[in-house]
Amino acid sequence: MSRHVAIVTDSTAYLPQDAMERHRITAVPLTVVLGDRALEEGTEISARSLAQALQKRKPVTTSRPSPAMFAAAYRAAAEEGATGIVSLHLSAEFSGTYDAAALAAQDAPVPVRVVDSGMVAMALGFCALAAAETAEGGGTLDEAVAAAEKRADGTAAYFYVDTLDYLRRGGRIGAAQALLGSALAVKPLLQLDEGRIELREKVRTASKAIARLEEIVVERAGRSPVDIAVQHLAAGERAAALAERLRDRVPGLAELYVSEVGAVIGAHTGPGLLGAVVSPR
Repeated sequence: MSRHVAIVTDSTAYLPQDAMERHRITAVPLTVVLGDRALEEGTEISARSLAQALQKRKPVTTSRPSPAMFAAAYRAAAEEGATGIVSLHLSAEFSGTYDAAALAAQDAPVPVRVVDSGMVAMALGFCALAAAETAEGGGTLDEAVAAAEKRADGTAAYFYVDTLDYLRRGGRIGAAQALLGSALAVKPLLQLDEGRIELREKVRTASKAIARLEEIVVERAGRSPVDIAVQHLAAGERAAALAERLRDRVPGLAELYVSEVGAVIGAHTGPGLLGAVVSPR
């Protein structure tokens, strides 16, 4: 039984399955409540099913994992030989996931460092990968935490949504901003800023908003080595096209991931989401 630092995250990291298996990263699922059914993200509800429910205007909410789920994940890691655990999660501004993990960590059989990444989706995923790579290189618990925090500090996430209504309903963006956007019939470009979703720019049309998103990502990436993730909900063609353009325009591109977000993030952004994460190495 090998001794190592284990990495635990949550299902909103949206890491590719092969990357999770290769780096032995565990993701604790959040829950999507669809009508009167509570479904675990990633196993019991797909992004496609979520998008269809939203388009039919069915009530959808989300909830954090229970502390017991984190406790089980920590016990399993310890039984597999972990001498310490880094538990990395989406911004505490969005969810009580961090609090649930911190509560479970108090009684874990090995030391657990719970980290609020201030991120979500692959912005969180890149932090988990950084921690895992450090641990695999023999890094200590503190070194793995430092690697994740350094990655978070340099990572930027930008995204376009067809409407701010879903974010407004979920309380993830200020009502005044949402109303302003609706009144002007603009297409919003948003960004993560200190763990919160902030309005970056208002653009008149979807095509102009996506073009501007591309420009922002290219400017942020510069010429240094970077990883980029393009993510979407029910907008696969848009995502593939953006990814191809970024492949041509970012000289320092190391890894490029293209994927659909899961049901939890999709519930708060709605179909048509197109996002890009820029994460310097």
